[in-house]
Amino acid sequence: MDAAAGPLAFSIDPAASAPPFEQLRRQVVERVADGTLAPGTRLPTVRALADDLDLAVNTVAKAYKALEADAVIEGRGRAGTFVSTAGDPAEQALQAAAADYAALARRLGASPSAARAIVTAALDAP
Repeated sequence: MDAAAGPLAFSIDPAASAPPFEQLRRQVVERVADGTLAPGTRLPTVRALADDLDLAVNTVAKAYKALEADAVIEGRGRAGTFVSTAGDPAEQALQAAAADYAALARRLGASPSAARAIVTAALDAP
């Protein structure tokens, strides 16, 4: 199931283990992160995208709601839904988490090398 060509060409694999809303959510996040979907890009309406992908309207609405909660996209009422202009939300969230972790490590008296080793181990864990 493919939508129209171009940066908004989303596709859903019915045989994939991830549910359709998650496949759509991931594709939007990936395209925002790699710059394919630039800040301010208008996204299709929920109904139009559901029709293009042969999905239920609620499935697309669920993906859009999750993306909006993560600040990847923003709804602007009747104007539509757009890629957030606030920058890469994943990078912002990671930077905030890193700052919180660094503050905690300092409060606990952990050395920078010990704190880094803990993060590295966590990132390398399955």
